[in-house]
Amino acid sequence: MKPVTIGIAGWTLPRADAELFPPAAFGSNLARYAEVFDAVEINSSFYRPHKPETYARWAESVPAGFRFAVKLPRTVTHEKRLQDIEPDLDRFVAEAGALGAKLGWVLVQTPPSLRFDPAAAEALFAALRARLDATAESSASASHAGPVLACEARHGSWFGGEATALMRSMGVTRVVADPPAGEPGPFAATCAGAAYVRLHGSPLIYRSIYEPERLAQVAAWLRGQQGRALVIFDNTMSGTQVRQALQLREMLTSSPS
Repeated sequence: MKPVTIGIAGWTLPRADAELFPPAAFGSNLARYAEVFDAVEINSSFYRPHKPETYARWAESVPAGFRFAVKLPRTVTHEKRLQDIEPDLDRFVAEAGALGAKLGWVLVQTPPSLRFDPAAAEALFAALRARLDATAESSASASHAGPVLACEARHGSWFGGEATALMRSMGVTRVVADPPAGEPGPFAATCAGAAYVRLHGSPLIYRSIYEPERLAQVAAWLRGQQGRALVIFDNTMSGTQVRQALQLREMLTSSPS
């Protein structure tokens, strides 16, 4: 995979950007999207389960190098609040694991009201990692590394020293979110070799457009990172997410001024 992979939350293709993708006769919206971008974030998994057959069909409709980021269900984080979640994790991994080697990231997003509980967080990350690794090892597509685990916490207690140390020791990537909900101070990375950036739109979440100056700042930050990074444009209500993602990609491929 490329050091910086850029994608969008979902593969809805804005009508105004139709000419940027292959024509409808090419195939599904996902297949058309995957001709332009190398990754996509699935948020619908947060709200409802998808059958393994659905994930497998999605995997079959994209090129070999394409990767999916899949959001953990809200039953785990928001409803059960990390308690008694083993059956939910079993179901999620059995479903999303059908993506095989194309499952690149699993995103854990906790609610703003959920405080950091070290025992619960460690149990979640360990259980999720064990299941994902087992699925990767048993994949018919030969052995491959399990997906990156990323966490977007939104309560200030998840940004303290204890939480940072735990995430570092367990190899969990702290999401760089804009706006940074719950983050009380400067961003502290937890994985030197991986970054997961979610651009929600700021100041109006999901709606705000990122001006070229702001995208240039994002590009400069990415150039200074080591290892692999994923950037997801989640400002989908702005209707500009496709062109902004392509603009950032162009900035990264051109020489910095």
